[in-house]
Amino acid sequence: MSFARGVGHNGMPNITPSLWFDGVAVEAAEFYVSIFPNSSVETVERFTDAGPGKPGDVAYVTFRLDGTRFIGIDGGPQFPFTEAVSFEVLCADQEEVDYYWSALVEGGRESQCGWLSDRYGLAWQIVPTRLYDLIEDDDPARAAAASAAMLGMRKIVVADLEAAVANL
Repeated sequence: MSFARGVGHNGMPNITPSLWFDGVAVEAAEFYVSIFPNSSVETVERFTDAGPGKPGDVAYVTFRLDGTRFIGIDGGPQFPFTEAVSFEVLCADQEEVDYYWSALVEGGRESQCGWLSDRYGLAWQIVPTRLYDLIEDDDPARAAAASAAMLGMRKIVVADLEAAVANL
């Protein structure tokens, strides 16, 4: 059996995150593509007389964030976002952490350990690669010090992680 449509590299199927919004799918898509490089809104599909929504209202929007395809459904208030599902943005350095944190948290709320919820309630983890280097260190004391430091942070600050490890 062949499933040519939707097949990605190495013959694996493409996986597309589908996000449920309450009347703001296009607005959210435009917000996200304004933040991430190499991003764009692809299509905005509207309901027709066939329903189930009011003809002309947005049914869904497709967009890409730095090459990854997403679908934003305008489904209504039944299924709000929770932190049970989040998207990790792996950052090369503090400058990237600061950029993505500031852009995504605007109108949203900070959580802890690099997590935030944006203005639409979608959860994001803004993580510097250095965090993983430190919490996965072969020296258990260094890994524990980095983990303890991270647990006390909202936005991850690489210099504070480094200081925690250096103070052993």
